[in-house]
Amino acid sequence: MTEIKKEEIEKLYKKLDTDAKQAGYNLNPDVEFTKSLVKGILVNEKRYGYWACPCRLASGKKSEDIDIICPCDYRDSDLNEYGSCYCALYVSKDVLEGKKELGSIPERRPPKKEREKIKEKTEKINIGSLSKPVWRCKVCGYLCGKEEPPGICPICKAKKERFEKFM
Repeated sequence: MTEIKKEEIEKLYKKLDTDAKQAGYNLNPDVEFTKSLVKGILVNEKRYGYWACPCRLASGKKSEDIDIICPCDYRDSDLNEYGSCYCALYVSKDVLEGKKELGSIPERRPPKKEREKIKEKTEKINIGSLSKPVWRCKVCGYLCGKEEPPGICPICKAKKERFEKFM
């Protein structure tokens, strides 16, 4: 395996930080810790060809790991409930401002057998029987299927309260 250079880590760190801020998210303020996670993303990219979450075991098959490609499908729920994502790459505004302390976060990702069942169901699914609610941003129309809406719309940056249940 090729070594990850400090320049590669720094470049991706800056990109992720810029992208996070533009989308209304925050990277963990512990720069050295965050850069270690960035290094993990780069290692996984070289190993698998995609940004598998640095804190989870990836299968090496993108189709099986699509939910844990950084930023993972569980980020917004973890941020809303716990103040950070599972690996703590992203943190909430309250954590960033010291209003909330970080603690342990339970794994939301279902076991492989459950994921396979979910995949089978979704391949046969009709729109009226979704397992999660669909949320619509009232500002720009962005749609997402999650237990709760994102904290900030990734398109127009509207806050969580601007979302409505679409279905």
